[in-house]
Amino acid sequence: MKRLSSALSLVLAAIVAAVSIAACSTTQSPGEQVDDASIHTSLKAKLTADRFSNIVNIDINVTNGVVTLAGEVPNAQVKAEAEAEARSVKGVVKVINNLQVKTPPTA
Repeated sequence: MKRLSSALSLVLAAIVAAVSIAACSTTQSPGEQVDDASIHTSLKAKLTADRFSNIVNIDINVTNGVVTLAGEVPNAQVKAEAEAEARSVKGVVKVINNLQVKTPPTA
């Protein structure tokens, strides 16, 4: 019984070790890894620069290097430029542009 318990403990330890190692793997070298918070901060700085002063209601979400943009922009050009800025940030692997062009109210 004790031998079975030891064997079971050993197998369980091996599984835990394998899962831990797999969870830490990445396809980027340590020099290329950029965390999501850094990506968010860099992109927020770019989108609050003077040339994007007309963007007021925009949400930026970053998960594993994937940036999701949401909110309203005044026109299609600003939507495209915001996406281009997001793509230019180091560490971004994909951009999901859910920005909506806000149509001005008609009188």
